[in-house]
Amino acid sequence: MTSITAKKPAMRLNELTATEIVSAIADGKTTCEAVARACLDRIAAREPQVQAWQYLNSEQVIARARALDKSGRRGPLLGVPFGIKDIIDTCDMPTEYGSPIYKDHQPKNDAACVALGRKAGGILMGKTVTTEFANLTPGKTRNPFDPARTPGGSSSGSAAAVGDNMVPLAIGTQTTGSTIRPASFCGAFAYRPTYADLRCSGVREVAGSLDTLGLVTRSIEDIALYRDVLLGIEPQPLPAESGVPRIGFCRTHLWPILEPYTRQLLEDAVENLARAGAKVVDLTLPSEFESIEDAHRWISSFEFARNFTWEIDSHWEQIGERVREGRIKDGLSCSFERYIESRSFAEKCRAMFSDVFGDCDVLLAASAVGEAPIGLHSTGNVRPSAIWTTMHVPVVTLPVFKGPNGLPVGAQLVARRSDDRRLFAAARWVYGQLV
Repeated sequence: MTSITAKKPAMRLNELTATEIVSAIADGKTTCEAVARACLDRIAAREPQVQAWQYLNSEQVIARARALDKSGRRGPLLGVPFGIKDIIDTCDMPTEYGSPIYKDHQPKNDAACVALGRKAGGILMGKTVTTEFANLTPGKTRNPFDPARTPGGSSSGSAAAVGDNMVPLAIGTQTTGSTIRPASFCGAFAYRPTYADLRCSGVREVAGSLDTLGLVTRSIEDIALYRDVLLGIEPQPLPAESGVPRIGFCRTHLWPILEPYTRQLLEDAVENLARAGAKVVDLTLPSEFESIEDAHRWISSFEFARNFTWEIDSHWEQIGERVREGRIKDGLSCSFERYIESRSFAEKCRAMFSDVFGDCDVLLAASAVGEAPIGLHSTGNVRPSAIWTTMHVPVVTLPVFKGPNGLPVGAQLVARRSDDRRLFAAARWVYGQLV
C-alpha cells in the first residue's frame, strides 16, 4: 500500500512577513508587483466586512510597485506593503484624522515615518482607519475575527489590516493603549517603543508627553526590522541565540479587572515558561503605581484640550460627543497646577521603575482585559496599558492566547527604558515557547 502525504498548501504572498517578502524579492522568487497585487486582492475580498481602510488607491499602489521592480534598487523594506494610521500626514493621500472637520484634507509632505518607509523601498498601500483624533469615538472598522466585535482603538484599522493579512506592516500610534490593545484583539504582534526614540514629525499630536508611534506586524523580526528603518539606521538582525530571559510576572493592581480566563491564561503561561527553563518570579509594583492612571488622565487630557483649541472653538458641533464629554471636558477642567503635579508624579515613578525590575530582563503582564468585546460603540478597556505608557518604556504584545470564543488574546512584555532590543530577544523566546 502506498502512503500518500498531503502537501501543506503554499503560503500566499499576502500572508508573508515583511522579512520573508524582502528575502523572496531579493532571491528573484517574486516581485514587488506580485506582492502588492496579492495584498490588494485580499483587501478587495475582505474590506467590505473589515473596513480597515480610510483611503486606498490601487492604481497608485501598482504604479509604485512596478517602478520599484524596474528600478533594480534595493532597500531593507523593498516591496513590503504597509499601512499608515490616518492621523499621520501623507503628501499624496488625504489625512482626515478621523474627523469630518478634515474631510479631504491634503497635507503637502509626508510624515517622517512615511518618508523613511518609502525611502527603504516600502509600498504605502493607503491610510488605515483611526478613531476620532485617535481618541474615544470609534471608526467604521470591525474585528476581522468577528464583525460584531470591536477591533480596538485608536489604531483600529492598522491592527485589523495586519490581523486580516491585508498587509504585513502598519503604523499606529499610542497615547494610552491605542496600539497594544487593538493588536491583542486582532491577533497581531505590536510594539510601542521607548518614548521619543521614533520621530513623530507629521503625526497629529494628541498628548505630546505620552504619544509614540506604534508598530503592528506579523513577527518579532519584523518589529526589529521596521524599528531600524524608522530610526534611519542599518537594520541589524536579532542574534540567533540570545539566552533564556529572566521574567517578572507582574499582575499589577488591575488584576481583578481582567477576565477570569485571561488571568488563567497568564498563570498557565508562567508555568509553561518556567518549565521551559526561564527564571520567573512574581513581581509587585510599589503602591505609588496605583495612582499612575490618574496622572495619565490629567496629563493626556490637559494636553489634548490645548492641542485641539482651534477645533473646539471653530467646529465644536462636529466633534463627537464622547470626545467633548470625555477628553475635552477633563482637559478644560484640569488646572495647570494639577497638570504639573501629575507630570511630576509620573517622573517620580519613572525614576523608581528601573529598580522595580530587580534582575529581570522583562515583565509579563496582560495586553488587554480579554477578548474583543461585542459591540462597536466602544474600543474596549484601555487600563492594562496606561501604566507602561506613562512610564515611557518599550512594550510588545504577542498573539499567543485564545479566549473562550476562539478569539485572540495577547500577552504583553515590558522592558526597561532603552532596552528595546533586549525586549525583542526575550519576546522571540517567549513566543517560541507559548505557540
